Amino acid sequence: MRKLVRTTLLLGTLLTTTAFAQETAAPTQGAANLQQVAAFQHQVTGVTVARDGRIFVNFPRWTEDAPISVAEVMRDGQIKAYPDDEWNAWRNARKNELSAGDHFVCVQSVVADANGGLWIVDAAAPATAHIVQGGPKLVKIDLRTNKVARVIRFDETAAPEASYLNDVRFSPDGLHAYLTDSGAKGALVVVDLQSGKARRVLDGRKSVQPEKDVVVKIDGQPLRRPDGRGVEFAADSIALSPDGKTLYWKALTGKSLYRIDTDTLNNARLSEKEVEARVGHVADLEPTDGLWIDARGRLYLSAIEQDAVKVREGDRITTLVQDKRLRWPDTFSEGPDGTIYVTSSHIQDMNWYKPENGPRLETQLWRIQRAREDDATGTTKPAR
Repeated sequence: MRKLVRTTLLLGTLLTTTAFAQETAAPTQGAANLQQVAAFQHQVTGVTVARDGRIFVNFPRWTEDAPISVAEVMRDGQIKAYPDDEWNAWRNARKNELSAGDHFVCVQSVVADANGGLWIVDAAAPATAHIVQGGPKLVKIDLRTNKVARVIRFDETAAPEASYLNDVRFSPDGLHAYLTDSGAKGALVVVDLQSGKARRVLDGRKSVQPEKDVVVKIDGQPLRRPDGRGVEFAADSIALSPDGKTLYWKALTGKSLYRIDTDTLNNARLSEKEVEARVGHVADLEPTDGLWIDARGRLYLSAIEQDAVKVREGDRITTLVQDKRLRWPDTFSEGPDGTIYVTSSHIQDMNWYKPENGPRLETQLWRIQRAREDDATGTTKPAR
């Protein structure tokens, strides 16, 4: 029998169950196995593992008035609102009571940097719809003190109406942050972390837009809402090379992987036309949500149509793990020992696409256990 350690924590209306070190029971294809780290009763998207091994996750307000936005997964199995209850107190139902500027409104991702900071991307657009005024922001928490150290607020020039700030990467020197905007228009957002100033780049350009001929399919069938709308998200997946010199991104509803030198992004004097001219097409892949580049330069891809995680190394794409329980692999993080973590956000099971499921979803956090550290592949095919 699988040994489970389950802990429940009631935080307001939150009831979350975690299951630590649950061994894989279902058949898994590829060179690695999934090991369940935690299970949640609400829709998770982001995960990050700090250098000291602490794990953090987030829950966006997509289909329910989520009772918690950012949580730490504790070593004893509990889930704790982070950094405190007050920052997690905002609710759709209390929109006119609590300030959106100093509370989490709709958090999309969490990323620990190399200098003891945890950064939270608050798109502040519940249901990916209208932005709550004053809500879009990048929040830094000092992991040593567990206190908010900085809040970088985005005005309408960086996060206009119909935008949805998605994920973020940080330059190794700590001077810049790079975000994707997967909203209606699509863009990259570059933040000067010294001044706190943010700029939209490639705003509405081809490389950050959904590709009209790409249809996301689940179990071989187009994923559509009851009214016929499909999955349409602009620039979403993002990864930074280990040396910080090259940024990669792609639209979720797209196959094209793009890259650009970060020196170009950091140069505020360049025009949009000049920046666009320096965008390079890397490869045609498949619809993905998360990207991650590990210390060895391997690019991890969340193959959302195949319940799989793949790896691109050089000119080869390999299947690292494929498992039916990995429903919509979403966000990656790398632990201090090199272990890869990934959330499964079950987007295909949302009531956007399956109204009978209701607003609440059970989701999971996994870690990928390789048989050997140098064993990166199961199924291999040439990169296109």
